[in-house]
Amino acid sequence: MIGLTVRQMQYFEALAQTRHFGRAAKLAGVSQPALSSQIAEMELRLNCRLFERGGKSVRMTDEALAMLPRIERILADIREIETTARRGRPAMEGRFRLGIIPTVAPYLLPHVLPELKRHFPALQLELREAVTASLVEDTALGKLDAFIAALPLDQPGLIAEALFSDRFFLAVPAGDPAFASPPVPPESPALERLMLLEEGHCLREQALAVCGSVRPVAMASYGATSLTTLLQMVAHGLGVTLIPEMAAGPASTIPDLKIVPFQEPMPQRTICLAWRRNKVRHDECVELAKIIRGLDQAVLAA
Repeated sequence: MIGLTVRQMQYFEALAQTRHFGRAAKLAGVSQPALSSQIAEMELRLNCRLFERGGKSVRMTDEALAMLPRIERILADIREIETTARRGRPAMEGRFRLGIIPTVAPYLLPHVLPELKRHFPALQLELREAVTASLVEDTALGKLDAFIAALPLDQPGLIAEALFSDRFFLAVPAGDPAFASPPVPPESPALERLMLLEEGHCLREQALAVCGSVRPVAMASYGATSLTTLLQMVAHGLGVTLIPEMAAGPASTIPDLKIVPFQEPMPQRTICLAWRRNKVRHDECVELAKIIRGLDQAVLAA
């Protein structure tokens, strides 16, 4: 009898996701030697190599690639059993896995986390920051209980509850004569210098929608993975970029950067909380949405 353990499959999944022993150990919440030992034991029990170690990189073998979908299904079923077992317990108690997109996480979490701790001290919150497509997939697989992203999602298997609106501003180099007299019209030729996040970030698509008929030419030259990187590029005169209102306050302290408004009606995005239509954690998600909506929106925009 092979006798694989749930822990080994969880470590296998973490390593398959990250392809790096150190990051996998961090994701699994264990030391790297502990994870490596369990992966080696798993390979021994299966009598096959699962991962090829080569310097800092890790490559999955054909055997591991074939096993991955099955292990993900098994772990999803186990998570579903754990979630079902929670029925009847007090809401917002124990483990809750929450995803959040990168253009919201650093600005919303400092306000949400203290409120959750104050209202629900028994809550064990696990956070994952990722782009919307990854959060949708992980929620569908049962790896996340809910996630915070921007509408629209267009996912029939999810419930999405709107939380608040977040207006868009434009971050420009300080002293740039093209923006000496805001507000900025959406058809301004200066928007041709708009720089975008890489493919997969919803803020990229939102920026393109705001531009309307103006096609950003800078998008061919730059593809940043974070809003913070884009803002530094703007401050050094490489272009301009769209910035959500919740990020405008922190960004205003960056030297050589200026935040200017668009013409009314100002473009905006709607931030939502989404979860699966299985009703197992529905009440907890509704409660979480209530907490977030109760935050002072003036504080979020500060």
